[in-house]
Formats: sequence, C-alpha cells, structure tokens
Amino acid sequence: MLIHIDPQSADPIYEQIVFQVKGAVARGDMCAGDRLPSVRELAREISVNPNTVVRSYQSLENDGVIVRRQGAGCFITDTTNALSDDERDKQLHALMERAVTEAFHLGFTKEAIKRAMNQGLKQVRFERKGSKK
Repeated sequence: MLIHIDPQSADPIYEQIVFQVKGAVARGDMCAGDRLPSVRELAREISVNPNTVVRSYQSLENDGVIVRRQGAGCFITDTTNALSDDERDKQLHALMERAVTEAFHLGFTKEAIKRAMNQGLKQVRFERKGSKK
C-alpha cells in the first residue's frame, strides 16, 4: 500500500493516513477483505512513530472503514457507515459546505468548483456493497 506523507501539510500525519486509506477504498484500489500493513510495517515504510499509525487505524476502525482481527491484523470492511440517513445527510451537507467555502476563499469560481467536484466523483467507485448512489 502506498501512503505518501507530506510533512509540510497543515493536516496531522494521522489524518493524512486516514484520508489516503479512505481514498484508496473509494477509488477501488483497496477492497473489502484487503489487509492493511501492520502498525510497525507502515510506520517503518513512511518513517513515522508507530503511535501515529495506531491513532490512524483507531480512527479508521471508529469510522467503520476497517476491522481489527486479533492476531491477524486490520482489514477493509465491506460495510458503510452505520449512521442514520438523516445524520449521514447532515454530515454530507456539512462536508460540501466546508469544501465550497474553502474553495471560495481560495478564489475559485462556481464553475471551477463544479468541475473539481465532477472530477472527484469520476474517481470514486460507487459499486461498493451497501453504498448509496
């Protein structure tokens, strides 16, 4: 698994790991049942403290993206978030509002934001079991 950490990023390293794993799943690069590297393997591969990887894996587990199997490691799940539809809708709207607001403050036009959103949608594989289209 290829994880690239940007030490200059304002995002904490553990969040960069979380986002990259979620992105790999969304693109179909990782599928249900795929095993993540062990904490030590990933920490060594990307030269970070193992506690950072533990925190990332805990966040991914809390989000329902991975499941830990004692003695076997961490694996991508085949389920989506278990939140209610209303709560998921609220979170989606909050995410979109944040993205649009940040893009506005970076100076992008409405058309540029729409193009970027459409490009992002093209990169995501929506056939995941249990997903809502």
